[in-house]
Amino acid sequence: MYFFDIAEHPMEVKTMIILSGGTGTPKLLNGLKSIVPEENIAVIVNTAEDRWVSGNLVCPDIDTVLYTFADLIDESKWWGIKDDTFYTHEALKKLGYHESMKLGDQDRATHILRSELIRDGLTLTQSTDELRSSFRIKAKILPMSDDPVATMILTQEGEMHFQDFWITHKGKPEVLDVRFEGLDKAEPTPEVMNALSSEDAIIIGPSNPITSIGPILGLKGIRSMLQKKRVIAISPIIGDEPVSGPAGKLMAARGYEVSSAGVAQCYADFLDVLVVDQRDDCILPDVKVVKTDTMMSSVERSIELARFIVGLVQSPEDNSICGN
Repeated sequence: MYFFDIAEHPMEVKTMIILSGGTGTPKLLNGLKSIVPEENIAVIVNTAEDRWVSGNLVCPDIDTVLYTFADLIDESKWWGIKDDTFYTHEALKKLGYHESMKLGDQDRATHILRSELIRDGLTLTQSTDELRSSFRIKAKILPMSDDPVATMILTQEGEMHFQDFWITHKGKPEVLDVRFEGLDKAEPTPEVMNALSSEDAIIIGPSNPITSIGPILGLKGIRSMLQKKRVIAISPIIGDEPVSGPAGKLMAARGYEVSSAGVAQCYADFLDVLVVDQRDDCILPDVKVVKTDTMMSSVERSIELARFIVGLVQSPEDNSICGN
């Protein structure tokens, strides 16, 4: 199997605009940055899972994107920094203080700097750009909004923040519904709207369509903007099972079929192309379905999927690259 060396063979592309959240899309970004110059990538990131922990703002989806581009990501978990230590977390525990999230020491430094910048008057977008610069990342990393939004999960045990549902309760409670606190008042940033308006093709990464991509789509003007674009989405579902995470449980709670067809339904008002795994038998009447290997179990497979997606963007009318 042969892969390009980006230094010798960078793919000629316009700016790639990707909607991201969770762990699936960063795996795609890990491949994309190997074949596309970083300055030609812009990532719009979910912020509805952000939370203040021990006095500092933790932005899980933003941080995963930052660490992916900085080659710091812990690829065994797809969150946090590889080989991080947890001395501060353990010291707090000995003092009788329970943190709602287990934060690594190097990871915590990111949260401390972000929070100090915000306390000094910077927006989340501006503080993210400062962090991007500190990590020497050339890609644009754009929080979906500077306004606070919180994903709340309604369960039989009561309503809880997504982080409590996923970390404290390990995603086990039955999900009755999902709501996004503050989303009705939140605005997409000018940087996000400018990025979306700048290119004809938009990519939705293989992240949870309900809690990772859903909050981005729920912001004022986003769906109407996407209706004017060519939108390519990668399904995070194979057959009737999500590749990882609670996507299946959350989709079912919102009334969607747990399948690639259900993913397409989430994006029905603007979706043009759905990329599904080669083992998936998804067929849709109104959306072009293309098949490839979407299991990014190694960086090589991430690169292959990224190359496939870039091919779709570059050759929108070339049916030879499509599998269905």
